[in-house]
Amino acid sequence: MKVCGLDVHKDTIFCAVRNGKKCEEVKDYSTLTCSIRQMGEHLQEQGVLRVAMESTGVYWIPVWNILEDMGFELLLVNPFLIKQMPGRKSDVKDAQWIALLLQKGMLRGSLVPKADIRELRVYARKYRKLQGRMTSVVQEMDRLLVMCNIRLGSYVSDLNGKSFRRVVQAIADGRDSPEELLCHVHPRIRNRHADTIRNALEGHICPHHRFALSLLDEEYSLLESQEERCLAMMEQLCADRYAEQLELLKSHPGINDIAAMSFIAESGGEMSAFENSGKFSGWTGLRPRNDESAGKYKSTATTKGNKFLRTILVQIAWAAIRTKGSHYQGKYARLAMRKSKKKALIAIARKIGTVLWNMLDKKQEYDAGLMPVYDPDKIAAKIAYHDRELLRLQNLI
Repeated sequence: MKVCGLDVHKDTIFCAVRNGKKCEEVKDYSTLTCSIRQMGEHLQEQGVLRVAMESTGVYWIPVWNILEDMGFELLLVNPFLIKQMPGRKSDVKDAQWIALLLQKGMLRGSLVPKADIRELRVYARKYRKLQGRMTSVVQEMDRLLVMCNIRLGSYVSDLNGKSFRRVVQAIADGRDSPEELLCHVHPRIRNRHADTIRNALEGHICPHHRFALSLLDEEYSLLESQEERCLAMMEQLCADRYAEQLELLKSHPGINDIAAMSFIAESGGEMSAFENSGKFSGWTGLRPRNDESAGKYKSTATTKGNKFLRTILVQIAWAAIRTKGSHYQGKYARLAMRKSKKKALIAIARKIGTVLWNMLDKKQEYDAGLMPVYDPDKIAAKIAYHDRELLRLQNLI
């Protein structure tokens, strides 16, 4: 059976077809759509069924999409796992090397989710980027207000709150008297610290500062509208195709709608791609690496993985350890006593990833009773430990 190896670059694709022990002439194509289709037709004429390529940035995505529509069996591989021998590196030899490894069955494919998950992933990642840009805009607003000697940011708990936004809009519209600006602050803050807030809202506003604030306010409104549209697309897609997974995930502490949809977008929603929870933890990059030599462990740092999914799991972990009465709250407290807080949080995130894998694989909701908050055996062991320590200290006196 003929196979093909592709070495994909920004503007060029090197295509090597291999049949048995021979590798036919390596052809190069441009990355234009018509050229990729021409390459696919050439492979069909040659009787090629399986095609492998490296995951090079985003350049492989259009090639994958076009060849997938043409009916090829595709395999995406990690370049780190198929490195060529030193001194033998060239584009032609890379394509031939990929074809050889594919024919020998030595390639391990990377996870490429289904088309609807890839669509959901675009919405989810765009949503996160919009959130970051909105945060940057708010920080720039606060910096401009400080330049005007308006110190509202020091007295409101959240710069993304309504009070801060309303004051910025009022200043951009030309209203800058402290009494008038005070009316836009939330009543709870206003009633508690009226005089202090009034003094903080008194500043020296220049026309160019007002102009810059108006531009930032317009930019924030645009980003907010785009964020709402992204969220609506995510909700619609998940409601149509992943409603069951969404409800299962939301039963877990610390997971809301957005976190659940983002997790589905990055993990694929189906756990059949992973043999067990350990494989899933390794894919997320939260599992300690295995670096042992001569019976000694040199490093247990976490491995590289899906950075987007790892971020989501860490955020879920932050929310879970703040959920009153949850198993993770006590677990985090115990880990933080002997590790740094960041390491303890990563351990909780890995544990949550394992739990979520089991929930989706077995299609069961989260059951807090399976992980008791107060374990009698652990409590008895702690009491025995403290009794021994107390006895040891008494003997020292």
